[in-house]
Amino acid sequence: MSTVTTLGVTGMTCGNCVAHVTKDLEAVAGVENVSVELRVGGASEVTVFSDDPLDEAALREAVDEAGYEVASLEVQEDALAAQYAEQAAEKQEAHSCACGCGTAPSTSTGDDPAPATKTYDLQVPPRA
Repeated sequence: MSTVTTLGVTGMTCGNCVAHVTKDLEAVAGVENVSVELRVGGASEVTVFSDDPLDEAALREAVDEAGYEVASLEVQEDALAAQYAEQAAEKQEAHSCACGCGTAPSTSTGDDPAPATKTYDLQVPPRA
């Protein structure tokens, strides 16, 4: 299982702040990777990747140890499966075309898409 924990961390102002928070969070048991989007003057978005859910108190303590404060915390379990499902829907929608392999918008009055049909322009010679 994959878990993504997103922390809103206040007080970070520079790359050195990012380095301190990253180092302290990476020391928490179970943390695989840390990514930080620095937002000076607001809550920076700190994303922590792990196989399993992490101890919230340990994450908060690590950020506190680095000298900053956790303003928000959100956990998404089974994040990889959720991401794949979201991408699959986007890919299907993007591929609803007339190439013959997906679906095309229905011309009937129903809401269900009709099977796509492939058409060829016989006036265009094939490439050599």
